[in-house]
Amino acid sequence: MSSAPSDKILMAVVGAAHGIRGEVRVKPYGDDPLSFTDYGALETADGSRRFTVVNARVQKTVVVTKFKGINDRNAAEALNGLELYIPRDRLPEPEEDEFYHTDLIGLTAEDESGTSLGRIVTVQNFGAGDLIEIRPPSGKSYYIPFTREFVPTVSLAEGKVICILPPDYLSESPRDDGNDDATAG
Repeated sequence: MSSAPSDKILMAVVGAAHGIRGEVRVKPYGDDPLSFTDYGALETADGSRRFTVVNARVQKTVVVTKFKGINDRNAAEALNGLELYIPRDRLPEPEEDEFYHTDLIGLTAEDESGTSLGRIVTVQNFGAGDLIEIRPPSGKSYYIPFTREFVPTVSLAEGKVICILPPDYLSESPRDDGNDDATAG
């Protein structure tokens, strides 16, 4: 994903065209899949293009969406991959212990002793809850669950999160899951 100005919130990403009448599949962000339709026109990160939702319906894991002025498959296909934002001031302030993903990205992740683990580079949800991706100063990035157990402290004012990782969480060695393939048979 591209980097957006801090005064905008990523609401959805346009996917493939759906049918021949200009509809597209949209991957929404947020708890309610239709919430991206609640805040007026959506726009590109640079604000150069604006899109008004005419109709939207949930279909499995996407929202089939019709935008004003997008009337055929070719126009719909041209939108594939487009990130759609709204100005931040259209959204309510998050509740206590709720955060907009954009506010977490870039925060420093530290362990309980204050040692830097890296920076948060993205927040993902593959279906089992939010995960924060941490990119350490060197080596591969990794995910940890964005739960109170793993991330008990989020301080936007200090620009950091405190993470509690189980022993060997970042170990490269194979996991001993108790299965012994030699006994199978």
